[in-house]
Amino acid sequence: MFEGASFPKSLDEQVFENWLEAGRQSRIPYNYLLIIWDDIEGEYQPVYVENREEIDGYDRYTNTPGRQLLVAAYDLYSESRIV
Repeated sequence: MFEGASFPKSLDEQVFENWLEAGRQSRIPYNYLLIIWDDIEGEYQPVYVENREEIDGYDRYTNTPGRQLLVAAYDLYSESRIV
């Protein structure tokens, strides 16, 4: 996932699937999985949120420097990409 010049590196599909499952199994009623790129760590990280409005608090991925940038957001249950 996330392969190409627009992304710093690819994300393993199994890691993504594990993140989806972890969000669905959480005791907190999360609805969305955000894929965040952390420039300092040099890796993708999952962030779970309950409401769609919480997604607005993350900057969309661009080629500008920043510590944590939103790459994509997914509905945990339909697995559809919403951002």
